[in-house]
Amino acid sequence: ITNQYQIISGITKIPDLVLLINGIPVVVGEFKTPVRPSISWFDGAVQIHDDYENTIPQLFVPNIFSFASEGKTFRYGAIRMPLELWGPWREDTEETNTSGLQEIESAVRSLFNPEVILGLLESFTIFATDRSNRRIKIIARYQQYEGANLIIKRVIEGVIKKGLIWHFQGSGKSLLMVFAAQKLRRAANLKSPTVLIVVDRIDLDTQITATFNACDVPNLVATDSRDELQRLLRQDTRKIIITMMHKFAEAEGILNDRENIIVLVDEAHRTQEGDLGRKMRAALPNAFFFGLTGTPINKRDRNTFRTFSAEEDLSGYLSRYSFQDSIRDKATLPLHFEPRLLEVHVERDLINAEFDAMTESLSEEERARLVEKAAKMSAFLKSPDRIRKIAEDIKAHFEEKVEPQGFKAQIVCPDRFACELYKNELDKILSPEASIVVISVNHGDSEEFKRKYRMDRDTQEKVLDRFRDPKDPLQFLIVTAKLLTGFDAPILQAMYMDKIMKDHTLLQAICRTNRVYKNKTHGLIVDYIGVFDNVAQALEFDEESVRQVISNIGSLKEKFKVAIQVCLEHFPGVDKSIGGYEGLLLAQDCLNTNEKRDLF
Repeated sequence: ITNQYQIISGITKIPDLVLLINGIPVVVGEFKTPVRPSISWFDGAVQIHDDYENTIPQLFVPNIFSFASEGKTFRYGAIRMPLELWGPWREDTEETNTSGLQEIESAVRSLFNPEVILGLLESFTIFATDRSNRRIKIIARYQQYEGANLIIKRVIEGVIKKGLIWHFQGSGKSLLMVFAAQKLRRAANLKSPTVLIVVDRIDLDTQITATFNACDVPNLVATDSRDELQRLLRQDTRKIIITMMHKFAEAEGILNDRENIIVLVDEAHRTQEGDLGRKMRAALPNAFFFGLTGTPINKRDRNTFRTFSAEEDLSGYLSRYSFQDSIRDKATLPLHFEPRLLEVHVERDLINAEFDAMTESLSEEERARLVEKAAKMSAFLKSPDRIRKIAEDIKAHFEEKVEPQGFKAQIVCPDRFACELYKNELDKILSPEASIVVISVNHGDSEEFKRKYRMDRDTQEKVLDRFRDPKDPLQFLIVTAKLLTGFDAPILQAMYMDKIMKDHTLLQAICRTNRVYKNKTHGLIVDYIGVFDNVAQALEFDEESVRQVISNIGSLKEKFKVAIQVCLEHFPGVDKSIGGYEGLLLAQDCLNTNEKRDLF
């Protein structure tokens, strides 16, 4: 390690710290003063990202990662990584109370271990192609590094053959699977294992396959049919195989009894205890099974724990990265909800009945009563006057609070036919290019309905790429079931909610808005149906902290008033009615020393 590494390229640059391996510079660090509150790690990261990477790019050809610190916070990232994506490094995911010098010491002690640095280089750095066909470098966050290594350690030891990984929605579970799968395939003592990635929905299949393909993962096979999956397993294929759960439906008996088969099941709380789950385990009797989930598992989902959780994991989880962890590390953004148009909300007893239907087995008499209530609710939800009011309010809210920030939105409707009604109303008040319906079509639908809304995978991906493009006029995705899991679009900030959902389904849906994006501070759920009138009932998890995942944005208003008052105290005597450049100069005159600027 040296602090005197000079790079001369027209001008001379001397980074604060360079770490070299055999004379090759692999880590660059920049430090800032710890005594100026107005100076932070971010200033050091800007110097690396905006200055060094552009003026001395040759320094970053062999670079593994860069870091910055002001003595209180430590953040690291890969070359060209947006600064909002730089993250902390912790010794383990259970570390919660470190701050200041203790955080720096913990990060340096762990991250600068030679074994960790070389491990990041060998197994936890990938070069991917983004949606603009640019090559980008991705380096693992510490929870991905820890989670993947725990899986690999368990497989190599070969004693415990399962584990449950809970990493909160949006914190990089798909990349964790990429890192784990590649490292498993490279492990010489595993003798060319088969890694099976299992998902249960088409949108997740599309997303996972796209992630692996974008990362140029070698020896990758995506199965197109049940027959192909069975053939690959019977022929003892030694590759990474991506498949869907339902493709085990016709599996009879043992397909492969090798021990070096590792199964990674995404969203493990679903579909694991029906015939499909049993057939999969019977087909691969000696395989390792690891369940990954973005939502915590409830005790009533005891079958999921029995399937994936090992007795040796006292918390039930092999690796746990909670909502609080992801918010603390800024891996995801906080969520707020905003109730709107209370007069169009559904009556509480109807919501309760709908919740009961989602969680309990009903008698015939109860089911008949529910069907009657559901018919009344459907008529209410899709009444023309109600949809018109909500569509007009969506337009007003979006144009005032979402569009000016450069973000986009989803509209979640009660059913597929309500999606069409919303589209028709929005087209009356917005350009037809501003919105699009993304739904499934069924055999029983009319030919006209099929013609309007049928969308193959390639067409859908092109639509979603347009949505992700900040310059494209497409601003709203109108959905009811599709794109509420496995859909990643950081530009999505607002979700206009007009559908009753609960627990896992609700949490997965609202977390579509929690991805980090430039100048984005939070995800927003605008509630037109009343699903968040009782947050504890809507998010009924044993893990009570999950109920704090989302808060009423109205609760921030009082905090905002206090913050404004504290801010204005720095500008005594300034006439606040004077705007523009003149007003700015008067304000600057009040901050005429470093001490005053730091206090501000």
